[in-house]
Amino acid sequence: MLFQKWIDKRIEAYQSDLLKKYCDEVESMYTKMRGWRHDYHNHIQALQASMALGKYDEVNDYLRSLNDDLTNVDNVIKTGRVMVDAILNGKMNIAAQNDIRVNAKAKIPDGTPVTDVDLCVIIGNLLDNAVEENKKLPADDRFIRIYIGQKNTQFYLAFTNAAGRKLNKRGRLFASQKGVDHGFGLSRVESVVNKYGGLFSADSEDGGFTAEILIPLD
Repeated sequence: MLFQKWIDKRIEAYQSDLLKKYCDEVESMYTKMRGWRHDYHNHIQALQASMALGKYDEVNDYLRSLNDDLTNVDNVIKTGRVMVDAILNGKMNIAAQNDIRVNAKAKIPDGTPVTDVDLCVIIGNLLDNAVEENKKLPADDRFIRIYIGQKNTQFYLAFTNAAGRKLNKRGRLFASQKGVDHGFGLSRVESVVNKYGGLFSADSEDGGFTAEILIPLD
């Protein structure tokens, strides 16, 4: 009984810390977006001044720079759920800051029984692990691939990331390379998937790590 209470308190504390971290990450992303919009009028005035002086090459360079900046800010994934969009795009922003290439396709299908909070636990933990593994590698070798959608009658999620040497399994999951909390993340993902009668599998090979999830649709 006491051990179960300890486990429950630890899970509660872990989720609280996780959600706070997610909120900070999302706030950072939207602060950048608000900053660009705030500067919008200044950009227009600068372009108008250059046009009036006939400095068309300068205008082209300025527009090219703005386009690159806007692409970085507005390159967002829209899954159909606002909270999931926030956490997914927040994690992708962190990956970009660490020179990690991300290829993502994500759409939450109708009939998905998983709550937003549980989806954020799944996505947050798997992408946190993916980013940490990538940071150990040279920038040219870093990548993350994300697919969230439907596979037959199942809600399907697949995360693949670059990694170093093959990890050793401890039971059904992998031994942590970073201490208890890192391994606890994968355990939390499996716990959430089991809650919905789904299947969670993870595979580690030299150079890569893949996690797949199947959950029955309502």
